[in-house]
Order: sequence, then C-alpha cells, then structure tokens
Amino acid sequence: MTTNVLTLSAYEFYINGEWKESQSGQTIDIKSPYLYEVIGRVQAITKEEVDEAIYFAREAQKDWAETSLQDRAKYLYKWADELIDMQDELAEIIMKEVGKSYKDAKNEVARTADFIRYTIEEALHMHGESMRGDSFPGGSQSKIAIIQRVPLGVVLAIPPFNYPVNLAAAKVAPALMAGNAVIFKPATQGAISGTKMVEALHRAELPKGLVNLVTGRGSVIGDYLVEHKGIDMISFTGGTNTGLHLAKKATMVPLVLELGGKDPGIVREDADLYEAAKHIISGAFSYSGQRCTAIKRVLVHEKVADELVGILKEEVEKLSVGSPENGNTVVPLIDEQSADFVQILIADAIGKGAAVITGNKREHNLIYPTLLDYVTEEMRVAWEEPFGPVLPIIRVSSDEEAIKIANESEFGLQASIFTKDINKAFVMADKIETGSVQINGRTERGPDHFPFIGVKGSGMGAQGIRKSLESMTREKVTVLNIGE
Repeated sequence: MTTNVLTLSAYEFYINGEWKESQSGQTIDIKSPYLYEVIGRVQAITKEEVDEAIYFAREAQKDWAETSLQDRAKYLYKWADELIDMQDELAEIIMKEVGKSYKDAKNEVARTADFIRYTIEEALHMHGESMRGDSFPGGSQSKIAIIQRVPLGVVLAIPPFNYPVNLAAAKVAPALMAGNAVIFKPATQGAISGTKMVEALHRAELPKGLVNLVTGRGSVIGDYLVEHKGIDMISFTGGTNTGLHLAKKATMVPLVLELGGKDPGIVREDADLYEAAKHIISGAFSYSGQRCTAIKRVLVHEKVADELVGILKEEVEKLSVGSPENGNTVVPLIDEQSADFVQILIADAIGKGAAVITGNKREHNLIYPTLLDYVTEEMRVAWEEPFGPVLPIIRVSSDEEAIKIANESEFGLQASIFTKDINKAFVMADKIETGSVQINGRTERGPDHFPFIGVKGSGMGAQGIRKSLESMTREKVTVLNIGE
C-alpha cells in the first residue's frame, strides 16, 4: 500500500481485504487545486471488478448481520483511533487534494472520529419495540408484535469532494453499525483521502469484504454501480443534476440524497447587523463557499441594506486569500471549470446592473471574495448555486418578500433569519420551505446528531446520526400468537 502522497505512485483499490491494481491497467491523475500538479493516481477499475467487489460485500454481510452490536463496535472504535493516529498525514493529504487549510483538514479528521464514536453509541442505544394487539379496537390480547430494525444489505456510499473523509465516514459508519456491507465510491477529487480513510479501516482489522473501495471513471462504472442488482441502498452527496440522474437510474432502491443549496441569509430591519454580518461572512466564505450549506444570498430589508453592505464590505476585505498551506480562508476552487462558472455568474450579474462592492478578481482558479449589491431576480446569481466565494445582496421591502424569494428557489436545504424578535423568527421559519432554519446563526451542517434534511432540489431522505442508522435499516415485524 502506497503511503506517501508525494511519490506519485498509483494508489490501489481495496477489495475483500486486499489492496490491488486494476486489471484495466489504467489510472486517473489527481491534480492539486493549488499546487497545479499531479499529486497521485488512483485506479480506474473495470465493471468486472465492480461485480467482484459487490459479490464479496454480499458474502461478508451475511456474517456481519449476525455479529453482535458490541462486536461491531470494537472494530469501529479501533477505526476512530486509527484515524486520529493518522491525523497529521490525513490532514496533509486532504489539504493537497481538495485545497482545504491544514487546520480545517485536521479538524475534519477529529470530527470524523467523533462522528464514528457517537454513531456506535447511538446504535447501541437504539431499541426495538413491541405492540399489543388489543390496543386497536377489536384487536386480540393473543397477538404481540415485536418490531426490530434489520440491515438492508449492501450500501453504495458516494460522498463529495469537499469533506472527503468526514462525509465518507458519515455514510460508512452508520451502514456498518446497522449491519450492512459497503461499496465506497469516493469523489474522484478526494479519492486519495478516501483511500487513506479505508487504510485506517484496514488497520482496524475489519472483517474482509465488508468495505470495498472502488475508484474509477464515472462514465465507466457510475451508472453500472447505481443500477447493479447487488446494491440495496444508495447514499449520495453531491450536485443536484447528478442526484436527479442517479434517482432516475436507481429504480426501487432506497435512496438518501444530499444535494445542492441556495441558502438565504434573511436580515430583518431589527437585526443586530454586526452579529449578522459575522455569521454571514463565515457562512458564505469559509472554504471559499464550497459547502452545500454555505450562505449563498442575502435578503436584507432595504432600510438597513446600506449599513449592512458597508459592514460586509469591511469584513470581506479582511478575509485572507491564497494558498491553503498558509491557512487562508479563501483558497483556489477545486478546478478551473468551477472558477469559470463562478466568473460567468458574476459577469451575468454585472451585465444586468449589479454593483461590485468588492472582489471580482481572479488568478487561475482562485476567485477573490466578491460582494455584489443590487442583485435582482433577473440575474442568474440570485438562483444558481455558485459553489464559490461570491455573495449576492438582494434588497427586500418586507418579511413577506424575503420569504417569497427564498421559497421560489428550486433548492430547500437551509435558511438563516437574523432578528431580535424571536416570535417573528418562528413565524417566518414556519413559512420557509427548507429542511432546516437557523435563527441568528449561519447555515451549517452540525452538530452531526441533528437531523440534516434537504427538500425540493436539495435532496430526499434525512441524515444525522440516528436518521442515517434508520435509513440504512428497515423495520421488520414478528407477530407472536399466544394461544387463548
């Protein structure tokens, strides 16, 4: 197994407890978004190797389903410990591969270990239930239903590039604790980080075949995996277009989809503007806005808009910009194509009358944090998800107008409301069509045990540790008939 990302050796894929090179003889170059050079290669595996991976997963899952929760827990606790032991190495790889600062990458690994441990505890404390037949009118005392949760089988886990370890483990850990086997297909940009995460699992001596790592070209193995008869559930995090395609292909297979967002930060005229600006800046520009839960537009009451824009301008211009190796907040986007898309949205807005308050500067795939004022509903940036460091300001005349614009989005992940009137905040929260609403705080994923839900184009199903365990199991009812 290759351990040094700088050797440019090809990382192997992992099947039935062994590291292998693909029979295809092909690899995929992984290029660093800020070093602008290839930092490693991953295998481009074949459909036949996918078949093999799924076969071994199905075989291993049979015994794993019979394994006690306490025994499953031992392997996962060891996995969490191994990740912490590899924290520095993993953080460096995450930084080089997806362009996240070293500090944020280290935090991601620590958060992942915490996630795994909490998942274990949650699974250990999930209990079945029983029901008496005579609690229903005309029912009989002679019937007792015993309801338990049983594993689905083989889970296909497909995480995104932006949290290549955390969001991978957020699928793998609940699947394993629930008694499933896993086919893990990391994002291509993020595949080295995902490979190292599996190396930690290998060191934890997880029974072979339970987690198989498949890397390759989406055009070759993507649809093949999704449509494979050996897959019993799919958990996907990524873009909305890919999610829609996946949903069409995955007929009758349980799905949890975490897709894009266009999260609004709604600022009422009574808000503490300095406090609101602090959360908006952090929400919009952390990791260059490459987060599905980033604040992606501000809907501010026109009476306080000038003041808020002035505060935001000052704060945006304080943001550190450049290489993640220097701990900067705004770093190069994942690739040139992503930067091109952000640039197109900015140009479209300017062409239609938006004012550039600060930013609109580019070096390669590094976009400087950009604040756009007087954004209107005719501009693409009002509706499309940039996944980059651009923040449009839309001025509104009432709460009702803010709610209307928020709800006209195709997305429905999260929203923030900034106000000193808590009653008004709850009234507005009830009317906003999103999975979550944050009051006086930025839109964000955690804490990880909270339900995490997307509606409309932002996804289907629920995540969050308990919700993930539930989505990766099904209820089974055994009815005991007692002779009268």
